[in-house]
Amino acid sequence: MDAARLGRPSRSAATAALQAHIKVLRGEPLKAALAESLREADGLGGQERRFTAFAVRELSRHQRLLDLAARLLGHTMGKVGLTEDQALVRYALWRRLFCGEGWKRIGPEVRLPGPVRPRTIKDDLLQQVVESPLPEAPVADSPAERLAVRYSFPTWFVQRLAQVYPEDVLEGLVSSLDEEPALHFRVRPPGTRDAVLAALAEEGVAAEPVAAAPDAVRVVDASHRIFETKVMKSGKLQVQDVGSQLISELCRPAGGSMAGLTVADVCAGAGGKTLALADFVGPSGRVLAGDRSRRRLAEARERVSRLSLRQVAFPHPLPLSDADVLLIDAPCSGTGSLAREPDQKWKLTAAKVTEFQATQSALLEEVAAQTKPGALIVYATCSVMPEEDEAVVEAFLAKHPDFTLEPVGDVLGAERAALAAQGPYLKALPPRVPGGGFFAARLRKQARG
Repeated sequence: MDAARLGRPSRSAATAALQAHIKVLRGEPLKAALAESLREADGLGGQERRFTAFAVRELSRHQRLLDLAARLLGHTMGKVGLTEDQALVRYALWRRLFCGEGWKRIGPEVRLPGPVRPRTIKDDLLQQVVESPLPEAPVADSPAERLAVRYSFPTWFVQRLAQVYPEDVLEGLVSSLDEEPALHFRVRPPGTRDAVLAALAEEGVAAEPVAAAPDAVRVVDASHRIFETKVMKSGKLQVQDVGSQLISELCRPAGGSMAGLTVADVCAGAGGKTLALADFVGPSGRVLAGDRSRRRLAEARERVSRLSLRQVAFPHPLPLSDADVLLIDAPCSGTGSLAREPDQKWKLTAAKVTEFQATQSALLEEVAAQTKPGALIVYATCSVMPEEDEAVVEAFLAKHPDFTLEPVGDVLGAERAALAAQGPYLKALPPRVPGGGFFAARLRKQARG
């Protein structure tokens, strides 16, 4: 494993990672658990903190495979006992199987008197977990089950995806969602990518353009030095996934500019797409941003203020009938973002996906009722589940003959549509489009008369 990506392992870093994973196992969201554990860990250096964050994500990311390995070695997780013990066994196996380390390196990180209490597992058992030959796993009955085991996903989830995606697409998708994602950025202002890449090179940061989106760049350097660059501090780069950038781009008229338009960002969240839309509409346009989460909208306000984007406002309620374009980045299962939030795959159920579908349909109906004739709705999710994507759009169109579906290829062009579109829809799926999985549809309300 790349040392720059891994960070620096230490007993203190392992302790913080284990404490965070235990919190995750007890129901806390991974991001919150990690932030809390890092606050509690005194004196961790930057590379140790990097290791802690990576380890916590990896323990959730590969949980099913790690538990299978433990079972093959005679330690079924349901019988291990304490949550702390389960975390220790997973950590030791992750260091062995995914980092290629032996007991000489792993032992100092986990052996008594720490790093977690209480525990019933002694050092000799953990040493056996690390050093005992690993028996071969039985082969699963179906291709979907084999993929679910290999890439650590719930079986129901992969079986559902197998019903809609060809096998080669399916494996590429679940494989990508089981990896630590690369950092992607949006260059601002739009159209300055070459100049920004040159400036980054001058500062010694290796980055490259991403073909799927005109302003997207990927950082090749795994050290995160980019956040200390003049380019980043001057506001010329925004962290944003490639598929998310494509969704913002789909708010543009086919073959035209968004300059001067009024856009309503209905589910603005922390403001990633709000910032992109503000750059697109320019000083003569307006972006009206809202969200049901006050906490997330407060973050969006702060980001907008930091960049002095005067064209963004946060009215409540949003005057949707004023908007030329309405972006609905709908609440969803987040299945396209599981590489970044791997703990969520163990919390998601088919029933929850159905609940999201009902919420999405109701939201689309609510916005459509206030949309003026001639305006464009862009419905989007970061889900790869068809129930939340095509099914929502098709059910809506069946009830609303005054809306028409516009192909996303009209905006993306043939070459990029071949990468990121499926029929009239945006289906930005890794690894063809790097990053997470995203969906979008363009719905035009017919003009009167």
